[in-house]
Amino acid sequence: MEEGQLRLEPVTPDNVGAACRMSVRTDQQDFVAPVSWSLAEAYVNPDTAWPRLVYRHDAPVGFVMGAFDPANEIAFFRCGIWRLNVAADEQRSGVGSYAVRQVLAEGRRRGFARATVLWVPKAGGPGPFYERLGFVPTGEVFHGEVVGAIDL
Repeated sequence: MEEGQLRLEPVTPDNVGAACRMSVRTDQQDFVAPVSWSLAEAYVNPDTAWPRLVYRHDAPVGFVMGAFDPANEIAFFRCGIWRLNVAADEQRSGVGSYAVRQVLAEGRRRGFARATVLWVPKAGGPGPFYERLGFVPTGEVFHGEVVGAIDL
């Protein structure tokens, strides 16, 4: 898949329906909240949440929500990825990697030196994906989820 075919767009009244209809594979549903839940979380955290749709041409193929909260008392919630959903039929096409790189670029643009992500440490979960992208488990666990970090 050519990364140049992908772009990020804000969630708007025109695309929110498509965003909410997007779903991951059935075997991944225990690892990530539906996009509609993420958008509700973004709505109540407008100063922190950074929700974006990933498009290929004119079709939304993924959703990512970064979080940027430099004053958060919990260090691993200051800059990172809150959610990543890739449409079931778009798995392994570069959409997830592209989305993660865009959140990391936004973190750099905002002056952060480190980004984090949390994942459920179960077989079939996203841990190996994040580790391939350079995230390293910190040894911290939060509500049963591994905290991974990457230097920006």
